Amino acid sequence: MKRVFLIFLLFPTLLFSQNIEADSSILSKTTNPAYQFSTKKLIIPTILVSYGVLSLMSDGLKTLNQSTRHESKEHILPGAKIDNYMQYAPAIAVYGLNLSGVKGKHNFKDRTIIYATSQLISAAMVLPTKQLVGEERPDGSSKTSFPSGHTATAFSSAHFMFREYNETNFWLGISGYPIAAMTGIYRIFNDKHWVGDVIAGAGIGILSTEVAYWLFPTISKWFANKKNQASLVILPTYQTKQFGLAIIKTF
Repeated sequence: MKRVFLIFLLFPTLLFSQNIEADSSILSKTTNPAYQFSTKKLIIPTILVSYGVLSLMSDGLKTLNQSTRHESKEHILPGAKIDNYMQYAPAIAVYGLNLSGVKGKHNFKDRTIIYATSQLISAAMVLPTKQLVGEERPDGSSKTSFPSGHTATAFSSAHFMFREYNETNFWLGISGYPIAAMTGIYRIFNDKHWVGDVIAGAGIGILSTEVAYWLFPTISKWFANKKNQASLVILPTYQTKQFGLAIIKTF
């Protein structure tokens, strides 16, 4: 039986700051239930990731992967690249809504810290796992099929939107999930991923955002600076063979 090991590694964050110290808001963050660990919130991502892992070993789920691919190729021609952009749509919507006056739970700096953290965690889980598992993509283009990075990004973005708006506008909060689901579906339509890859990616995405909120009270201390003192944080990112930097500057 094929063994599958999931490695959860957090890439190091480069932090450059000047005279950063915690402010009075740190206490409220550490006692707020929104930032506290909850095993209940692990249930859904655990189920999704577990299904993905089983799809690598179970003959029945492998058959389902193959039959789904066969059905999708019969009715839909691959080629639409909308999944490359849809994965970020829920997160972009959060910033757009805030600019239009529909405020979420956090200000610009705090939500940027949370979202950047979730993307780092997601990449730290997805990239090593792709290399370790070595599952071949349906189109044979590479052996980095499991799990789906696009879907992980999409669901981390959707769950970020949910966490920002679920208490004030539930329906608005869940509106990112259909977009995330379509991102995963398009990855299957484009012959880039199996069903199990997409389901596992969804679980990783949700989990990465949950962890980002749990870590926020600690990480926010790095950004809590004295009045009139500047801080600079550089967060490295990597996805689909492209490196990037998220830079957050406070004055």
